[in-house]
Amino acid sequence: MVGEPPLQPRPQPRNRRRLLAAILVAVAAVAAVVLAVILAGAPRGSNPQTGPPPESRSSTSPPSTPAVPASPGNQSSGASETPGEETSPAPVAPGPTPPPETLPVPQPPPPAAPFPLGLAGKDVELVPGAGPVVALTFDAGANSAGLPSILQTLAGAGVRGTFFLTGSWAAANPAGVAAIVAGGHRVGNHSQTHPDFTGLTDAGIGDQVRAAEQAVMAAGADPRPLFRFPFGARDARTIAAVNNLGYVPVRWSVDTLGWKGTSGGVTAQLVADRALSALQPGEIVLMHIGSNPDDGTTLDADALPQMIGRMRQAGYGFVTLDSLLYGFVTLDSLLAG
Repeated sequence: MVGEPPLQPRPQPRNRRRLLAAILVAVAAVAAVVLAVILAGAPRGSNPQTGPPPESRSSTSPPSTPAVPASPGNQSSGASETPGEETSPAPVAPGPTPPPETLPVPQPPPPAAPFPLGLAGKDVELVPGAGPVVALTFDAGANSAGLPSILQTLAGAGVRGTFFLTGSWAAANPAGVAAIVAGGHRVGNHSQTHPDFTGLTDAGIGDQVRAAEQAVMAAGADPRPLFRFPFGARDARTIAAVNNLGYVPVRWSVDTLGWKGTSGGVTAQLVADRALSALQPGEIVLMHIGSNPDDGTTLDADALPQMIGRMRQAGYGFVTLDSLLYGFVTLDSLLAG
């Protein structure tokens, strides 16, 4: 009809479906964006509702422990750690316990110089062919009353002597042994307890000589290879027994008899006179360092300064006993005696 608006055609069903689909796609896109934003803000590896993910149920894996900051004081050498894992410091095994301090093992004494084979079977009383020299020897078996004076005299005169020590004396007088050695004097073996060797078995002789050797060496001196029989008592058997132990017996040319003391009718003058009356090249003089047990005199020590002075005036010098035995090229005159 004239004046009425023309009628609009009705939308077709196909067009409606397309419009609805477009709306659904748009809604889905918006929902996806919203969901992505939510998920991006949530903590990873956990579920807000269920908490942290369950641990592994392996029976061989131990539970984790609190982490300890790494530092030089708590790092353990040789332990492997995985980055990011929390581990406790491994216990440090104690180091090996140091062994207790021990004293040095005593070393055996060096072998003694062998004495000349030609001296075997002899108890040397004199060393002829030695020239104008004298060996002053001192036996020590009782006390040491005369030792300080003797050592002082020898040092002042520049003379060295030979001291035959018993093992018992050396053990009781280590300071005396040290003073003898410090003075540059020679030491010999005089048995352990000063018995008469002719009354001992060979085994008993061995015990006496070895015990004295050990005692003297323990005190800081080496007596080998010089030996003097107690009381001068010896025979062929005892001399051979001592030789078999590595020693050469040494006797004397003259005994001053100073050991008798004034109670025995001896004086210091008589001591010096006896030594001078026997003066000869290679003379071996016997004296003692102990005092007389009855009167306490030390006549050998008292006579020593006069003795040395008179011997020097006679043109004699002084040597230790081992110098007499080893200091000369030939011992023919000794061996022929």
